[in-house]
Amino acid sequence: MHQPEPAVSVSNLTYSHNPPFPPALLDINLHLPRGSRTIVVGANGAGKSTLLQILAGKRLITAQDSDVRIKGRDVFRDSPPGVTFLGTEWAMNPVVRGDIIVSAFLDSVGGYRHKERRDHLLDILDVDLDWHMHQISDGERRRVQLCFGLMVPWDVLLLDEVTVDLDVLVRDDLLKFLKNDSETRGATILCKVPSSDVLDATHIFDGLNDFPTHVAHMRFGSFVIPPAAWPVTPTSALVSRFAPATTLYSVALQWLKEDRDHRRELEKRGRKSRGARRNEACPNNLRRSSH
Repeated sequence: MHQPEPAVSVSNLTYSHNPPFPPALLDINLHLPRGSRTIVVGANGAGKSTLLQILAGKRLITAQDSDVRIKGRDVFRDSPPGVTFLGTEWAMNPVVRGDIIVSAFLDSVGGYRHKERRDHLLDILDVDLDWHMHQISDGERRRVQLCFGLMVPWDVLLLDEVTVDLDVLVRDDLLKFLKNDSETRGATILCKVPSSDVLDATHIFDGLNDFPTHVAHMRFGSFVIPPAAWPVTPTSALVSRFAPATTLYSVALQWLKEDRDHRRELEKRGRKSRGARRNEACPNNLRRSSH
């Protein structure tokens, strides 16, 4: 039987920010079906943002045998339409921090052409059309970004921590909107979740529990566990490690603890360590100045 073409397909992807240093991504293979919603979990520096940026065409790959495709089209040589990337750097851009009213800003990027969808998002995100972009908070600016990025129907959505500034109620309403969009239009979502959410705010992960169709675990630029079906079922690839009633929060917490233990084991074998240097002596110049 002919297998449908994946919405996102990555083969043999290795990428380095600076070639003399170890690669940020190492032999990544990823195939996401149309309509899937995948959450990628991993500690800071795992390569999650780099992967999303490459899929969005924001970082150029040079490896000849690497293949990165969305909707069957080469991301770099035949850019596919209908791909939306939303990252944290947008809200820091001086252009969107200028003295412009939100209504004028959204009209300037074509919001009037998608008025029904735009208005729905304005309600979900609780955005005031009379806000001035230079006077609002980072969280409010993030809501404007989401309205701006999502008001045009997308086929593939790449989310890089852009829900981190939202309050719990707005985040829950947004996730319901995205899930419905995925289910009704067959749109595909790949998102990175902040590691701090796992450690500091269990309610945020509880809100995500019913959202994904797949979860994945990255560590040091590679997939420890490639996208596996969620929730855990008796036939799931995760069932050998987690019970069917397992929450996404507990899975993510365990994976991050495993990442930390793995890093500490590598440090014992000679990898540069993190944390306090407990045997470090006080510098001579500071010792003299304290007398």
